[in-house]
Amino acid sequence: MAIRIESYGETNVGRKRAHNEDNLLVFDEHQLYVVADGMGGHGHGEVASEMLVDTMRAYYERAAGDEDATWPARPERGRTRAENMLSAGIKYGNYLIWERGHADPKYKNMGTTVVALYFDEGEATVAWVGDSRVYRLRDGELEQLTMDHSLLNDYIKAGAGMTPEEIANFPHKNIIVRACGLKESVEVDLERQAPQAGDVYMLCSDGLNGELEDDQIRHIMASHDDLQAMVKELLDEACEHGGRDNITAIAARVVST
Repeated sequence: MAIRIESYGETNVGRKRAHNEDNLLVFDEHQLYVVADGMGGHGHGEVASEMLVDTMRAYYERAAGDEDATWPARPERGRTRAENMLSAGIKYGNYLIWERGHADPKYKNMGTTVVALYFDEGEATVAWVGDSRVYRLRDGELEQLTMDHSLLNDYIKAGAGMTPEEIANFPHKNIIVRACGLKESVEVDLERQAPQAGDVYMLCSDGLNGELEDDQIRHIMASHDDLQAMVKELLDEACEHGGRDNITAIAARVVST
C-alpha cells in the first residue's frame, strides 16, 4: 500500500556553537528521513554525522528494487524488510565511522547519534541510536516514539524513583550510552507504526528537545499546516530559549495511506 508523504527539514548552528555538527537527509524519493547529531569536537562530529547520512542515502539508492538488500548486516528473523534495511544501513554507517577512527588517530572517538524514519508497504518504521528523537503528532496529541539511549533514561528504567524535579535537574543529561562509530558494531532500536492520514512525524536532534518542553513542541506543530513554517518556528524557538546546541528538525506529514 502506497503512502504519500510531504516533508521539510532544516538545521541551525544555534547560538553557542562555532560550527554545526548535525546533518540531515530528506530523501523523498525513497521516503527516508534521517537526522544525525555528531560528536567528537574539532569538526570531527560533523564528519561522523555526514558519513552516516551519506551512507544511508547510498545504501537506499543501491537497494532500490532489490528484495534481498539487507546487506552487509545479516537480516534478523522476525523483522520486516523495512526494519532490516534501516538496521543494516545504520550498522554499515557505524562500521565505516569506526573504521575511519580506528585507521586515523585524527578521527579517534568521533561518533554520532542517528534517528531514521522510513515509510514502506503501509508502515512507518523508526530506527535510532542515541538521544535524537522522533515524535508523532496525531489528532493534536504528541507522542515520543523513541527512547533516549542516555544515562538519565538508564536511571529511570532501573527504577531509581526519581521525582520530576530530580529528572529536570539531573546533572548529566547530555551523557549518552550508545552512539554510532564508537565501537565496531552497534545495536539499533526499532519501532513500527501504522500511520494515518494527517499524522505529522518530527525527527530532531537534542538541540531542539533540550530547549523546548514537549508541550511547546506540540503547540508549535499543531499551529502550522505549512511544514516549512512549522520547522522554522521550532528552530527559532529553540534558539530563543538558549540555542546552546546545534538544532535540526525534519517534519514529515502523511498525506494519504
